[in-house]
Amino acid sequence: MVTEYVFIDLLIGLPHPSKGRYSEICENPQFIVGGASRTDICQGDLGDCWLLAAIACLTLNEKLLYRVVPQEQSYSEGYCGIFHFQFWRYGDWVDVVIDDRIPTLNNQLVFTKSAERNEFWSALLEKAYAKLHGSYEALKGGNTTEAMEDFTGGVTEFYEMKEAPKELYKIMTKALERGSMMGCSIDVLPNFMQPILILLINWCDMCCYCLFHSALQSLVPARFETRTTTGLVKGHAYSVTGVEESQHKESKVRLVRLRNPWGQVEWNGPWSDNSKEWASLPKGEKDKLQHQSAEDGEFWMSFEDFKKNYTKIEICNLTPDALEDDKIHKWTVSVNEGRWVRGCSAGGCRNHPDTFWTNPQYRLRLLEEDDDPEDNEVACSFVVSLMQKNRRKDRKLGANLFTIGFAIYEVSPMHGNKQHLQKDFFLVNSSKARSKAYINLREVTQRFRLTPGEYVIIPSTYEPHQEGEFLLRVFSEKRNTSDEEDQQFRSLFQQIAGDGFVDYLPLPVCLSPTDKELNTEGFSLESCRSMIALMDMDGTGRLNLQEFRHLWNKIKQWQGIFQHYNSDQAGSINSYEMRNAVNDAGFRLNNQLYDIITMRYANEGMNIDFDSFISCLVRLEAMFRAFQAFDQDGEGTIRLSVLEVMICCQC
Repeated sequence: MVTEYVFIDLLIGLPHPSKGRYSEICENPQFIVGGASRTDICQGDLGDCWLLAAIACLTLNEKLLYRVVPQEQSYSEGYCGIFHFQFWRYGDWVDVVIDDRIPTLNNQLVFTKSAERNEFWSALLEKAYAKLHGSYEALKGGNTTEAMEDFTGGVTEFYEMKEAPKELYKIMTKALERGSMMGCSIDVLPNFMQPILILLINWCDMCCYCLFHSALQSLVPARFETRTTTGLVKGHAYSVTGVEESQHKESKVRLVRLRNPWGQVEWNGPWSDNSKEWASLPKGEKDKLQHQSAEDGEFWMSFEDFKKNYTKIEICNLTPDALEDDKIHKWTVSVNEGRWVRGCSAGGCRNHPDTFWTNPQYRLRLLEEDDDPEDNEVACSFVVSLMQKNRRKDRKLGANLFTIGFAIYEVSPMHGNKQHLQKDFFLVNSSKARSKAYINLREVTQRFRLTPGEYVIIPSTYEPHQEGEFLLRVFSEKRNTSDEEDQQFRSLFQQIAGDGFVDYLPLPVCLSPTDKELNTEGFSLESCRSMIALMDMDGTGRLNLQEFRHLWNKIKQWQGIFQHYNSDQAGSINSYEMRNAVNDAGFRLNNQLYDIITMRYANEGMNIDFDSFISCLVRLEAMFRAFQAFDQDGEGTIRLSVLEVMICCQC
């Protein structure tokens, strides 16, 4: 049955190693009592209001709810002490299994609880989500959209109230009609002050004796959560659970229903639970609005007061259909997983022209214009979503969200061979579109309309040399080749990765170029071992889908360089051309190193075949990456121990 931890660590929710014991919380536990509803979510001592606001929204759509919280579970039939929940995780749905031991103190749940003492689905869902991210502690502080997307796989759009479109009420109404999830919040500080204060507090967190830390914490209690005289809480996440238009006296009034995940502390202005406005409203209208006077955290307010008091609203759409439109479109989606690697593909934003071009590049070919007879403009609609991965889970290791964004460039037919665009291209070409801003959120999303053609999307961090994984999704109203190529790539990976991983044995076949100009029968086992060593970031000796994709893109880039210098189609380049080819690949070497490359990789005729060319570049990239890892201060010189020299020699 449901048990409690008597002695707990409030940060991670584990029993004390020597004193912990389990006991029953109640005699008649139920998974769900009378159907899951938004009143089943009351915040505890954990600062995860952003998560609970999303859960409250989830209860408004049963189909979505029971995808995340499977229905067949209970404390009676088939009970075995475990429950499972499903979350969208960077492109895939994953199943998370937990036991039903929940942290308590004095026989009361420490974290999320239900208004019904014997109902536990919300507390168990919170525990499963904590397990997904590594601990309860990892859930402290966040953005409602993170959880909304993890519950739906949807894509989020933000609206700042001061810049919101005139049709915002219509947009919100259609969002709820289509099953979208909405959250809102009030900034406690001006936008320019928030990142400064966060950095100061995080820095001071590292020093338990810092007097400045306590001063900062008193300045912004509970990390910015402060109550106002109107009953609203700044720096706090709310769920938008209803939007209605009601007849009041001689006119119609537009109302918005919101919920505080605390389960208490409500708006006390016009249209609050006990306000005078309800007295003049007909009973039929009250019933339609489900009005009740109870301190349950849920309340109504006028749309005008909503706009006046709240700073921003977040809408997580199940599909990226423009909520301003009356039609529902069918969108195609392409998913690309990538990684920024220090010294290799972490080039930073356009402010860093020497490294920006090294960022991952994704081709997008928009083939057909939108179906809109009323629009004379020839354009293709698409949404780009860039999401950084695993930063919350790795927070305990010191990871914070990077400041991320992306730029979109148009490429001409002369760049149609899908070669990695070099530095010179970006020095003379400006972007056709880009994310509105670089920002330290998990995801940056924006909607665009561009003419049919071929484009390249460059996702990046703001600063160079920042390592991390990301997911790039492109939703388009019409067909695009990015989607087709992604399906082809995944199909190839599934063919050669029987257990979900690729080792060096199938690489000679799957990576062998088919172009006859290369005059090669495939890669040698030595080359394949070097490729595995270069891209194997977790030390397993095998490549997962993401690592294999990164390798595949590298090989394609280098293949384009090789073909450029293989002008006579002999399947090799001479040692003099090798100097330029290495430069084009982004490596700047001295004459002594070029001499060593020639001696190591050229044959008797002073020519270098494709296999040797790739082996050379793989080793150069590994050595440059190792040097960057040891050169922590960026001085350009390093000192190595004997062991470190041996590690570098393995590259």
